[in-house]
Amino acid sequence: MDTDVIVIGGGLAGHCAALEAAAGGAEVLLLEKQQEVGGSTVMSGGSFAFAGTDMQRAAGIEDSADLLYRDMRQVGAEQNDPALVRLYADRQLDTYHWLRERGVGFGPIQISSGQSVPRLHPSNPREVIRLLNAQAGDEPRIRIRCDAAAGKLLREGEGRVSGVLARIDGEERTLTASRGIVLTSGGFSRNPTLIETFVPEQVQAKRVGGPGNVGDGLRMAWRLGAGFRDVGYVKGTFGNHPDAGPEEHTALLGVYKGAIAVNRLGQRFADESVSYKTLGDACLRQPGAIAFQVFDQPIMDQSVPGVPIFDFARRLAENRLLVADTLEALAGLIDVPAEALLATVGAYNAALAAGSPDAFGRTGLSLGYGTPPCIETPPFYAYPSTSAIVATYCGLTVDTAMRVLDVDGAPLPGLYAAGEVTGGFHGRAYMTGTSLGKCSICGRLAGRNAAASG
Repeated sequence: MDTDVIVIGGGLAGHCAALEAAAGGAEVLLLEKQQEVGGSTVMSGGSFAFAGTDMQRAAGIEDSADLLYRDMRQVGAEQNDPALVRLYADRQLDTYHWLRERGVGFGPIQISSGQSVPRLHPSNPREVIRLLNAQAGDEPRIRIRCDAAAGKLLREGEGRVSGVLARIDGEERTLTASRGIVLTSGGFSRNPTLIETFVPEQVQAKRVGGPGNVGDGLRMAWRLGAGFRDVGYVKGTFGNHPDAGPEEHTALLGVYKGAIAVNRLGQRFADESVSYKTLGDACLRQPGAIAFQVFDQPIMDQSVPGVPIFDFARRLAENRLLVADTLEALAGLIDVPAEALLATVGAYNAALAAGSPDAFGRTGLSLGYGTPPCIETPPFYAYPSTSAIVATYCGLTVDTAMRVLDVDGAPLPGLYAAGEVTGGFHGRAYMTGTSLGKCSICGRLAGRNAAASG
């Protein structure tokens, strides 16, 4: 089975890579080891981080590529690669228009983790994959094979990566690519061995994500000497319900609408406006590694239908969001000391009313944007929350052409990567929407460059 470009992984990055490689004149084979495409993309919250869009301007939001760049660097504690962050910032607006032209719909714009202005462009991730998969299926240069697990990259001596061993329909086959191979195989959130190897402090976190996210692409490139970035910064996502299953992404982020987070003692433990990755780490240090997002009716009224992280009404209908007429009754529902919860909320409200410094340094809803409201209008709500590794946000070292680099920083000829399997974009924490953002931006770039390298 010979072709020009092989793309390994059928999520958002893989579809973007396949479409752009075909647009560059290449014959493309897209391999997906599961029975259907989508990967972890279809389990995500559907958030894209774009800056300077027409939708923002229509909403009166001033944003720019430069502000996006500064926010990403700040959230990542400047441990992310400035060249890759600049690449994201400079190319994201073009990809926003590319997705719109392909039928992807967005909106309404929200503020979320790591954003100094609202730039979360929500979309339905299953619909995004459906649209791109249908367009890839209509492209005669693209072949899509599911139930096709790549197992080993093939290299010409110490030279070009030119093929892959894959098991297709139960039979091992050798596939060759004359121009390039693009790894878009996702992360390793469902691989407990790799989690314990790289970030043992995250062992307590729930492991969520697509069942295929076991680090296949990472390990295949590792065997060839690929370098890694950011593996020590893997963090869970705060806000996932403790009862959610391994393929349920139930993160609710009321903290970015003004909720506070309390532990089993009824006490706050962090600045709720920081990245929900940082909140996830803080949650793991609490008794039982659990917390509760507490808010009132005015915050509940900000529920956004169809945006999972802000769809409070949906979680209430699922009986996952608890409600009571008083804070004392709410404390009973979540089994925290009523006196402590009352004191915590009282002190928080008093500081807000007086304009006093917050005990944990909170100054806004996210990165100083917005004004946190008092929590005082019944009924009151609580969402049990823990930290869950949905995506690993680290991986292979790549350059700005999406070429995979070895441990010495030299390109592995013929090998490209995009999406969750790559590192360097996020650093110590994470801005909401930059995962699907980099999948689409860098998937397109990797596909184009692979097609042009033959």
